[in-house]
Amino acid sequence: MAFVKAQKTRAYFKRYQVKFKRRRDGKTDYRARKRLINQDKNKYNTPKYRLVVRFTNKDVIAQIISASIAGDIVLTSAYAHELPRYGLEVGLSNYAAAYCTGLLLARRVLKQLDLDQEYEGNVEGALDGGLDIPHSDKRFAGFSKDSKSLDPEVHRKYIYGGHVSSYMKTLMEDEPEKYQSHFSEFIKRGINPDNLEELYKKVHAAIRADPSPKKSEKPAPKQHKRLNNLNSKAGGADDSDEEDDD
Repeated sequence: MAFVKAQKTRAYFKRYQVKFKRRRDGKTDYRARKRLINQDKNKYNTPKYRLVVRFTNKDVIAQIISASIAGDIVLTSAYAHELPRYGLEVGLSNYAAAYCTGLLLARRVLKQLDLDQEYEGNVEGALDGGLDIPHSDKRFAGFSKDSKSLDPEVHRKYIYGGHVSSYMKTLMEDEPEKYQSHFSEFIKRGINPDNLEELYKKVHAAIRADPSPKKSEKPAPKQHKRLNNLNSKAGGADDSDEEDDD
């Protein structure tokens, strides 16, 4: 048998330090996280809030989070699956729905802090809702890499679902069958390319009118039996029985 040189010795593996679980899973970039949560020393225990947004296949999750030694603390959250309460029942994971979710989050946190009347907001999603979030126009739809500027008309089109409307019109003309299957939920609710912008305007107005979260109607969870309590009771019963026998 040929000689095989050990590339990594026993000493290497004895000193090997396993990475954090979320790093191994590829979920958390700890280098970026460190820069997001580090607070200035002269601000003492003041929370440093950050906006966290996650997209799933059917939902948009937006949260305002601060870090503590015990773990992250969520100040407020908003979800795209709450939008049907404001009149948007379909298309809950597109650009326009993400804007609505950001707007809902911003108005909700300002109302929670009693600042909703002071900050009406005038700039994208959470920014329009009145939050001051460090950002770059490069992230917005309508930004051109060639001219290095943001086209406000294109951006407005995406906010009010104009890109969805254009796609609906294209499918209606070119592939009617595909349109019937792709936008079946839109058709059931009487939503067509022409009234899509009005729908989003009504949703924005409804969110600004009442951004408060809806209380859950689920019954309170039943109290779970604790095995250690049962064991202690059983032990106490046995002791009393022994005393009676004596």
